[in-house]
Amino acid sequence: MAEVKRINLALQGGGAHGAFTWGVLDVLLQDPDLEIAGISGTSAGAMNGAALKAGMLEGGREGAREMLTWLWEQLGAVTAPGFEAWMTGVAPGLGLGAGSVSRAIEHSLPFMAADMVQRMTTPYLYGPFYAHPLRKVAEQFHYDKVCDDRGPKLFICATNVRTGKARVFSGMEIDTDVLLASACLPTLFQAVEIDDARTGRRDAFWDGGYTGNPALWPLFERELPEDVVIVNINPLEREELPVTPQQIANRVNEISFNASLMSELRAIGFVRRLIDQGVMERGAMREVNVHMIADDDFMNELSVATKTTPVPLVLAQLKAAGQAAADRFLGAHRGDLNVRGTVSLSSTYG
Repeated sequence: MAEVKRINLALQGGGAHGAFTWGVLDVLLQDPDLEIAGISGTSAGAMNGAALKAGMLEGGREGAREMLTWLWEQLGAVTAPGFEAWMTGVAPGLGLGAGSVSRAIEHSLPFMAADMVQRMTTPYLYGPFYAHPLRKVAEQFHYDKVCDDRGPKLFICATNVRTGKARVFSGMEIDTDVLLASACLPTLFQAVEIDDARTGRRDAFWDGGYTGNPALWPLFERELPEDVVIVNINPLEREELPVTPQQIANRVNEISFNASLMSELRAIGFVRRLIDQGVMERGAMREVNVHMIADDDFMNELSVATKTTPVPLVLAQLKAAGQAAADRFLGAHRGDLNVRGTVSLSSTYG
């Protein structure tokens, strides 16, 4: 019988590109010798984490897989009116590749018009007619399961607009508004207001990606394992220089949403160096084993267009890419789990 490997998951946000994480989780959940002890998620990562936990408590690993499939079927139906019909008309001529679809969307008149309106207006112009497009999806989660003490510990990060600080919600704090706050891009959605028991006041929150994408520090609790598997969906590097307004905005978004994660990983690397050099006593701080599942080559083919437009065709290809990336990771590094980290923190983030 194989040794059970206990891991924590750190799930990045990135809009519809979170379907890549769906694929990764689908593979990890089929491995009976992997135990998911903790989950920290932001934005789409928070949605994925909530679906995994609720589904697992309702129906075990298969229940979690079914809940994730349900989630992305729901998100794939959240599309601007008329856009799906336009995609159906042009997709056959695109070679059906995710990169081709992404470029077609980015240069389409509907997307460019929507992008221009977004840059010149604010979601507050809708007034009383405003409705968060993801609320109907988020309201359907079974929060008695999402907030249950059993199963993986779930942490969800949002950004407090007033203080600019990360706020990590867990346990009974998690509800529909917390999920929506974690995924609240301020250029697309109105800030989500939450009565915060910690501060005793009602505060507005934006996307957690600005301050923790995802937040790693909640996973450092003593009862959780030392291994953190980061599912990265925002490319760390892009070789091509962004030149169009959309490309520049997309790269700025990627850099800003990776910044908090890179800062935490630098801190982890610094602590490990102090321990290895004998400057810090071993056991004084957690020695975190960092792993990463990613496919930057595939993600470099995509852009902000497919982040904000959940086309079912692209979601399916993102899921397949995530499944392949998870298979590669387990094939190469299963034996390293609970033994050593597989990310070179000094060369990658130093």
